[in-house]
Amino acid sequence: MDLQEKIRTLPTAPGVYLYKNADGEVIYVGKAKNLRSRVRSYLLEASQANAKTGSLMREAVDLEYILVANEHEALALENNLIKQRKPRFNILLRDDKTYPYVKLTLADRYPKVFVTRRLRKDGSAYYGPFFPGNLAYRIVELIHRSFLIPSCKVDLSRYHPRPCLQYYIKRCLGPCVQHLTTPEAYREAVRDAQMFLEGRSAELGRSLESRMQQAAEAEQFELAAKYRDLLITLQQLQEKQRVASAGSDDADVYGYHYESGMLAVNLFHMRGGKMVDRREFFWEELPEFLTENHSEAVTEDDVAPVPQSFAAPETPATFHPGAFFSALLKQIYIEQPYVPRSIYVPVDFVDREALSGLLGEQTGHRIEIAVPLRGEKRSLVDLAGQNARQSYEQRFRVLQPNQRAVQEALQDVLMLEEPPRRIECFDISHIQGAETVASMVVWEDGAMKKSDYRKFQIKSVNGVDDFASMREVVTRRYRRVLEEKREMPDVILIDGGIGQLRAAATALEELGQTTQTVASIAKREEIIYLYGHEDEPIVIERRSPVLHLIQRIRDESHRFAITYHRKRREMRDRDSELLTIPGIGPRTRARLIEHFGSLRAIQKADVEALTAVLPRRTAEAVAAHFRSQAEAATEAASPFPIVTGKEV
Repeated sequence: MDLQEKIRTLPTAPGVYLYKNADGEVIYVGKAKNLRSRVRSYLLEASQANAKTGSLMREAVDLEYILVANEHEALALENNLIKQRKPRFNILLRDDKTYPYVKLTLADRYPKVFVTRRLRKDGSAYYGPFFPGNLAYRIVELIHRSFLIPSCKVDLSRYHPRPCLQYYIKRCLGPCVQHLTTPEAYREAVRDAQMFLEGRSAELGRSLESRMQQAAEAEQFELAAKYRDLLITLQQLQEKQRVASAGSDDADVYGYHYESGMLAVNLFHMRGGKMVDRREFFWEELPEFLTENHSEAVTEDDVAPVPQSFAAPETPATFHPGAFFSALLKQIYIEQPYVPRSIYVPVDFVDREALSGLLGEQTGHRIEIAVPLRGEKRSLVDLAGQNARQSYEQRFRVLQPNQRAVQEALQDVLMLEEPPRRIECFDISHIQGAETVASMVVWEDGAMKKSDYRKFQIKSVNGVDDFASMREVVTRRYRRVLEEKREMPDVILIDGGIGQLRAAATALEELGQTTQTVASIAKREEIIYLYGHEDEPIVIERRSPVLHLIQRIRDESHRFAITYHRKRREMRDRDSELLTIPGIGPRTRARLIEHFGSLRAIQKADVEALTAVLPRRTAEAVAAHFRSQAEAATEAASPFPIVTGKEV
C-alpha cells in the first residue's frame, strides 16, 4: 500500500502520526484531533508548493499512526515521540539547561545529598527547582555543615578501612567506616534534613529543642551542644526555600527575536512576584523547520488580535511564531515536576487551551497560558522580547564572548559552586601499547599556562591499558600535589570516555579526594561526562563558546601528548638501531649521539668522521651497516632488478 492509499484509510479519531523516509527514519511527528483530515491536508499543501511541506512530502514514503483517547493524550504522546526520535522536520529544544534540584537518596542504606538537574524514579526525594542555580549548592553546603550528610562518591553499601577528610573536618558522620556512627543516628540526621528541605522549620525546631533538653537531662552535654547549634542555625536562616510548589504570583514570561533565519528566545522566571532568573534559547537554520505550523494549521481566527503598539518585532512571512511556541512549550513543560501557574507568551497558537488543560491535569491545579495584550503583564512580555534581541546581538553578532561569561556558563554546565579558575587536562598516547606516555596541560584564568604543563612516562602498565595508565598518571600527579600542600584544580578534565573518567576518579578517591569535580570529553561525539552523573551526559550546542573552550583544552593536551610520544619513539628507534651494531654499547652510543647530535647525522657520516669517536674497525662496521641499509632501500625502490657479476 503506497502512502496516498494509506492516508485514505486513516481513522477520523484523535492521535499522533509519524512520517518516515526511505531508510525507515522518522522525519516528522505531529498530532491531530482528526487524523485523516490533518494528514490529508499535507497533500494539498505540497501541491500548492509550500516549501516545508513540499520537502517533507518528497522525502516521506511511509506513515505510521497511534490512536489516543483525546487531544490531551495526543499532546503528551507527540512530545514524547519528538524527544525520543528527534525528527529533523520538527522544532527541537536543543538547549539542555535545566535548573538544579537537591536530591536525597532515600533508597540507599545511608542516604546522601546531591545537586542534580535530572529527576528520576529511583526512590530518591527531590526538592526544587532552585532559582538562581547556585542556591541549590548553598543549601547542600548547609546540610553538610549542619546535618553531616555526605555527597561523596564513596560506596556506602560496604564498610571501608578509614574515613576521608570530610569526617575529620566534621562535615560527615562517617557511615563509610564501621562504628563511627550508628544507623539510628544517621536516620535521625536524614529526618532532620528532610524536614529542613520540606520547609517544616517549626516542626524541626520543636524536635531539636526536645532532643536538646533530653540530652542535657541525661548529662550528654556534647550532644546537647550539637542540637543547640542546629537550633541557632535554623533560627538565623533568613531565606525561605521553595519546595516544588508555587503561589499564584509565579509565572514564566517569554519573548523572542527572529532575524536572518536565526532565533533567540528569552524566558523570565517570576517567583513570588520577583524575577529570579533568566534563561536563553537559540536556534539556527530555522526556515525549513518554521515555514508552516508543526501541529495543526493556524488561521486568522485562531490568533488573538495584538495592538500594533504591543506587536512583536516584524519577522519574515515564512516564520510562524505561534507554531514555534506551541512546540517549545510542550517540550519545556510536559511531564515536568514543576510548572508555574501562569505562562505568558507573545503570540497565540491553536492548541493553547488544550496544552493548558493537559498541564492542569498533570499538576493538579489550573495552569494559565495567556497572551497579554496590555498592562503590566504585556510590559513583561515586551521586556523579555527586548532582552531576546540583546541575546541575539551577543550570540550571533559578537565574535568573542566575554571570558567571565564563558567561565560562568562552564560553571553551570559542570554544576560547580564557583566559576572555574584552573582546569588540568590529561591525555594518554601510545601506538599499540608501545612507549605509552601521558600529558597534562593547564588552563588558568582564561589562558593556557604552559609553564605548568607536565609529561609522564607510564611505568607500571604493560601493553594497551588506557584505564590503568590514566589511573597511574592521576595518582602520581595528585599525590605530589597533596604532599606539597598545593591547591587542587577546580576541574580535572579527561580526554576520553566513561572508562577513562572512572579510572581517574578511582585514583582520586584512593587519595581521599572524593569531592573533586572530574569530567571527560568523548571523541567524535563531543559529549561531556561528569563523574557521578555518567548516566546524564551533557550535550552542548556545537557553536557554544563553552564547548569550544573544552575542545581547545582537550586538543592542547592531545597535541602535547603526541609530541612527547613522538620524541620517545624517536629515542627508542635511535637507541635500538645503534645497539644492533657489533661493538656499540650504551656508553658508545651515548658518545655518538652527543658528538653527531642525531641518528640521521650518524647515518650520513663516513668512516673518517666516525673515527673521531670510534676505533677504526668499529667505525667501518657502523659505516658498513648504514651503507647496506641504503643499498637495500635503493634496490627496493628500483623498477628493474639489479644484476651483479660478469656479463655472459
